[in-house]
Amino acid sequence: MYVEDTIAAISTPVGEGGVGIIRVSGPDSLPIARRLIRRNTNGDFESHRFYYGFVMDPETGDVVDEAMAVLMRAPRSYTREDVLEIQCHGGYLVTRRVLATVLRCGARLAEPGEFTRRAFLNGRIDLVQAEAVIDVIRSKTDAALSLAQHQREGRLSERIAAVQGDLRHALALVEAYIDFPEDEVDPAFRGEIESRSRAALATVEGLLAGFDEGRVLREGVAVVIAGKPNVVKSSLLNTLLQEKRAIVTSVPGTTRDIIEEVVNVRGLPLRILDTAGVRESEDVVEQEGVRRTLERIPRADLVLVLLDGSRPLDDDDRKIFEAVEGRCYLVVVNKMDLPRKIDLSRTFPEMPVVDVSTATGEGIAALRDRIYDSFIHGHAIDSREYVALSQVRHRDVLATARERIRGFLDNLSRGETLDILAVDLKDALQAVGEVTGETTPDDVLDLIFQRFCVGK
Repeated sequence: MYVEDTIAAISTPVGEGGVGIIRVSGPDSLPIARRLIRRNTNGDFESHRFYYGFVMDPETGDVVDEAMAVLMRAPRSYTREDVLEIQCHGGYLVTRRVLATVLRCGARLAEPGEFTRRAFLNGRIDLVQAEAVIDVIRSKTDAALSLAQHQREGRLSERIAAVQGDLRHALALVEAYIDFPEDEVDPAFRGEIESRSRAALATVEGLLAGFDEGRVLREGVAVVIAGKPNVVKSSLLNTLLQEKRAIVTSVPGTTRDIIEEVVNVRGLPLRILDTAGVRESEDVVEQEGVRRTLERIPRADLVLVLLDGSRPLDDDDRKIFEAVEGRCYLVVVNKMDLPRKIDLSRTFPEMPVVDVSTATGEGIAALRDRIYDSFIHGHAIDSREYVALSQVRHRDVLATARERIRGFLDNLSRGETLDILAVDLKDALQAVGEVTGETTPDDVLDLIFQRFCVGK
């Protein structure tokens, strides 16, 4: 429940830094500024103007820190409340001393995401934009950041608003005839109702179709490198990373545990996992590494089956193929700089194959392109017009809305009563409203904002 009190928190990361920011929001922001900040200028705090001074402890009169302070009067602030931001020296202790002084003056410690939640509750942003804030903070590539910024700016919200507009228009026409049951529905109005509903359905289906791309841009793609020992899986990881992250030796079975790193491929974040080589072994530690490899393969978005092109296929290679059966995988044949002795054309003629050399780097660019094309299907993801779903929550409620609209159109074609048609449209609007927060239950809101840091 939203309480109109005053909250405060540190909004900069924990640790040493040049500047630390303490954010305050609520009706006591101005009184706290007057009480804590000692300035050399006369007059009250003007909105959106920085003041140099000192943070004073009102109980002892001691200087807590030298600082800059800015007051942003409602509604021209992040939360649409009076907001005070104090910029002091960065550091674990000094920022906490300033925060403690603010709390003693009547503010309470903010909960995770409470500043953004107030921005949502006060109508500055909708729930899609609020969720995009955390995605902006957590973005690992330029493309993921661009997608999050588009959502924060309201591009996805505009699409959702278009769906709501079409459904509300159709519902208004249906309810107009409910009020006058003695009149038959005019064919022109019936056509308008169907047209609006189909337009809403088309927009929803278009958004759902782009979910897979949006999700991988936001969350990244889990890519497992799998193969028998000594096919230089670690070398492939290092080559993709362009740094020596994994240990590479001529001794088979060097990698005993899973190594995970993030690689940026044209804006697509790849979470690449280098795994233990799969083979029969008497070594207990190596057995555990093999078990973990086989356990991770079914959870991967893509498996890179790495083969040694300078040696024929053997039973260990075939064991890998058995493990990836039914999964999304790509065969990578290494050592293309050496005479090729592996032949896949007869045994696996339809298998997707990329030839590379981790020694020379040849073929690595083609491998990156092949991975990218497996998940991004020709869209210009860096375009300002690119809009995609990226949250599972959005996908689920829009999938519900799609079924409600389809049900409405089926009932419309069967000539169901206007009361039933109105219920179908209201259910669809209810589902769509959960995306932007208009009809989202409080417990869902709690879960969403708990993902934020305290100072945001």
